[in-house]
Amino acid sequence: MSAQGQTFPLMFGIKNMALLMLVALCGSSVVAAEKPSSTAAVTQVKLWNGNKTQSRQQYEREVLEAALKVTTATHGKYQLQEDLTDYPLSADEASVFRSKGFDIFGTVAGNTKLANEKKTLIPLPLMKGLLGYRILIIRATDKEKFAAITSAQQLQQLRLGIPSTWADAELFRQNGYKVEEKGSFDDLFSRLEKNEFDYVSFGANEVAGVFAQRAAQSGKLVVDSSLLVYYPFPLVFYVSPNNHALATRVTQGLQTITGNGELDSIFNRYFGAELKTLNISGRTKITLKNPILPAEMADFTPSL
Repeated sequence: MSAQGQTFPLMFGIKNMALLMLVALCGSSVVAAEKPSSTAAVTQVKLWNGNKTQSRQQYEREVLEAALKVTTATHGKYQLQEDLTDYPLSADEASVFRSKGFDIFGTVAGNTKLANEKKTLIPLPLMKGLLGYRILIIRATDKEKFAAITSAQQLQQLRLGIPSTWADAELFRQNGYKVEEKGSFDDLFSRLEKNEFDYVSFGANEVAGVFAQRAAQSGKLVVDSSLLVYYPFPLVFYVSPNNHALATRVTQGLQTITGNGELDSIFNRYFGAELKTLNISGRTKITLKNPILPAEMADFTPSL
């Protein structure tokens, strides 16, 4: 075989090797372009979820997660960090954004402890106003006394017990009620048994769970079956004033899950059966005004 005859296969091999390498490089570039980045930023969301009942903690966390999840496509991945620390002092609760580094928490609209703090309100109710439908826990020996009450004036003669820092203490005071605001959630029911006050008040969303977990053991207390105290008391999220991106994201997320029915689904799963048991429509209703509602929610009405 001549030298020329040997040259052609060699040249052919070199050209084909170069072509194969080029195809391989192009192919790897295509794969790399199609593969999502594993280093995409993950938004860290620090939720403070203390100073409330366990049922509230669970509900608010699930609603927030739903709002964050539904906005993943537009705002990216997230990681939720929940802190359940209770802060018994008003000054500590007020500073959750300013000095404790949290991004968001749920509370009632117009929480007076935040009055002098910078914050961002998301004026979208999380619980349809259910927190303002208040059911009383009383001493079993007082059942007939409460069953005989038909007016606000009668209830105002009795003493309401509220743990320190809870937002509704000032609301009751401004409506002319006698309020004993001191102590903690942990000692609330033992103090009721000792006659330090006459009743305690919880949202219809949580009263059954609170009673079963904390008040039923002694047999001295009962859930009142006759009265319903109502005031506009929307549950909302407040966001750190330095985290505009999170406020925008959660607002969009809440609007989406409200519109597509997911918020209704979460609400009904948590509270649907309980509302039927409590017979809200069959109770004597006493209505209070809520002077602490922020201007953005002054016209709030419940959507139950």
